[in-house]
Amino acid sequence: MKGVISDQAEERGALFQGQRIIDRENQAHWSTFVDDPIVKVAMGVRRSGKTVFTHLLLEGEGYASVNFDDERLAYMDIEDLNDVLEALYEVYGDFDNLVLDEVQNVQGWELFVNRLQRAGKRVFVTGSNANLLSRELATHLTGRFVQMEVHPFSFREFLRWNEVDLKVTTTRERATAKRMLEEYMSKGGFPEVLRNPDLARTYLHDLYSSILAKDIVARRRVRYVRTFREMALGLVSSYSQLITYNKLKNVYGLRSSHTAKDYVGHLVEAYLVHLVDKYSPKPKEVLASPKKVYLADTGLVRALAITSSEDRGRLLENLVFLEMVRRRAIDPSMELYYWRDYQDREVDFVVKRGPRVETLVQVTHASDIDEVDRREVRGLLKGHEIMRTGELLVITWDVEAVEEVQGRTVTFIPIWRWLMEGIDRSP
Repeated sequence: MKGVISDQAEERGALFQGQRIIDRENQAHWSTFVDDPIVKVAMGVRRSGKTVFTHLLLEGEGYASVNFDDERLAYMDIEDLNDVLEALYEVYGDFDNLVLDEVQNVQGWELFVNRLQRAGKRVFVTGSNANLLSRELATHLTGRFVQMEVHPFSFREFLRWNEVDLKVTTTRERATAKRMLEEYMSKGGFPEVLRNPDLARTYLHDLYSSILAKDIVARRRVRYVRTFREMALGLVSSYSQLITYNKLKNVYGLRSSHTAKDYVGHLVEAYLVHLVDKYSPKPKEVLASPKKVYLADTGLVRALAITSSEDRGRLLENLVFLEMVRRRAIDPSMELYYWRDYQDREVDFVVKRGPRVETLVQVTHASDIDEVDRREVRGLLKGHEIMRTGELLVITWDVEAVEEVQGRTVTFIPIWRWLMEGIDRSP
C-alpha cells in the first residue's frame, strides 16, 4: 500500500510541475470553503478536471491524496481503508487536508470520510457518479458537505487557455470571437483536448467508451450490454431534443419503459448526458412529459460521428445549456426547464428562481434579424403570456438588437458575446 501511495505522490508531483494549468473561473467561489470543516465534493464527468480543480483550491496548503481509480487498489473494501490511511501518514507525514479521488469505487467509503471529518481532517472528495456520491453523502453526512460541480472548460476558459484576450470592440475582434467559438463548438472543452487538439476525436471517442465500460456497465452490472450501448449512442445523437422512455423502449426492444428509464439514469449519473424537465405548475405533468436531453460536451458530437451532418442550431442550444449549468452550479436557487404547449409552441429554456420565472430563452443559429424564425419569437410571447413574467431573450449566432414585439421587449444577443459576459451574469 505504501508503494502505491508513493507512486501516486510522485505522479502527482510530475503532473502539476510538468503541464500548463489555468485557474478555473468558479475557483474563487469555492475557495471560500477550503478552511471550512465540511466535506468538499468535486463532482462531474470523467476527465473534466476535478483533480486539478481540487489541487488549485489547495495550492499552497499542502495535502495528502490517494486515487482509487487505480487498478492496484481495485477490489478494496472498507476494511482496507485504515491501511490506506496508515500508508498516507507514512508517505506524507502528518496532514490536515486529504484528497480522495474517485472514492466511490470503494464500498463503505462514506463511513471512512465521516470518521476522518470527526477526527478534524479537511476532506476533499472527487467522483464521477452523481447518484452514488449524493446518496451516500446524504445518508451519512447530512448538512456536512458541499457539492462542487466541475465541468469541461467554458468558452471563457477556452479563450484564456489559448491566450486570446478579447474586448470585441473592433470588426477583427468580432471575427476572432466567432472563429474561436467555431473551434470550441467543434472540439469542446475537455482539458486534455485543449492540450492535444489534434487528438481530439480519438481522445473523446476513447473517453466515451471508458465512461460506458467503467462507470456504467461494470459498476451497474448492465445485463444487455449491446442494447445499452446502442441506446446510449442513440440518446447521445438526440442532443437538444425531446425523449420519452416509452419510445426508447419500443425503438430498442426493451422489456419495459422502466428499463429505458434506468439506462438513461445510468448515463445521467455518469454526467455524460443531462435531462431537463418541462416547466409546469403541475407536478404530475412534469413527471409525465418528455425530457430534453443534452450532452456533457459538444466535442462528443463530432468525435462520435453521430450524424453525417451537424445541426448547428442544436449545437448552439447545447452550448447554451452547458453555460447555464455552470452558472447554476454556484447559484442553487436557479432552476432550468423547457416549455411546450399542445400547438408545439416552445421555449428552449425557462430560467426560474424561487416562485418567479426570470427569463425565457430561445436559441437560434440566425446571423441576421430577418433570418430569425418568427416561430421562435411567437413561442417566447406565448410562454410569457402563460407564465405572466420573465425577460425575453433570443441567443443568436450573430444578431444583436432590441425589438418591441406586441408590446413586449425582446433582446437578441450573439452567443459569443453572451458566453463571454461571465459566469455571474443571469441567466
